[in-house]
Amino acid sequence: MLNRDCISSPSVESAFELLGKRWTGLILQALLNGQRRFKEVAESVPGVSDRMLSERFKELEEAGIVRRIVYPETPVRIEYTLTERGAALRPVIEHLREWALVHGVAEGKAKASPC
Repeated sequence: MLNRDCISSPSVESAFELLGKRWTGLILQALLNGQRRFKEVAESVPGVSDRMLSERFKELEEAGIVRRIVYPETPVRIEYTLTERGAALRPVIEHLREWALVHGVAEGKAKASPC
């Protein structure tokens, strides 16, 4: 059983604040499949603007979750990948996906839970 103090800790709140931002989950899902270019991630996150995607990437870089790799080519090639810290989110994302499917959240119809 979870300790209620752990659930309401500032670190959990900070994690939800960062990871709960719009588009962040979809961006992370795209990067779970490996290193991607900006355009590839944008295509896998329908509706996100380039400006918003760029902003989210910067936030995730600052948090040490995403690494931006610049290849000195002409034209310059930039790719994004998860850091070790970011890759550690894989089981969390997989559990959230499973929870959403079990509880009908994926369809936008959350089922009532007895808990």
